[in-house]
Amino acid sequence: MEPTDTAVERGSGNVFADLGLPDADAHLVKAELVSRIDDIVRARGITQTEAARLLGLSQPDVSRLLRGDFREYSLERLFRLLTTLGRDIEIVVRHPRSADGGRLRIAAAEPV
Repeated sequence: MEPTDTAVERGSGNVFADLGLPDADAHLVKAELVSRIDDIVRARGITQTEAARLLGLSQPDVSRLLRGDFREYSLERLFRLLTTLGRDIEIVVRHPRSADGGRLRIAAAEPV
């Protein structure tokens, strides 16, 4: 194998910011919420059709959501989907932990 001149750059922890997308923090939070929805659906062992019926969505909408097509979903709508799946949502507003300013973050209190 020949050596290459590939540069490696450390990511910020937010792929949406690294790609230069607007509203990167909101996209990351949505992605994390959708990941939690997917974890719950998988842990329950239900099909996308069953999840759709429970969530009030169509099966194709559930499929798109779980594949990462969540742009059309607001944070509030994702919160409602999680509460429908039996999860509590708690929003905490506090002083920033660093001098860089505030940020959005999702933390799970317990595993699925």
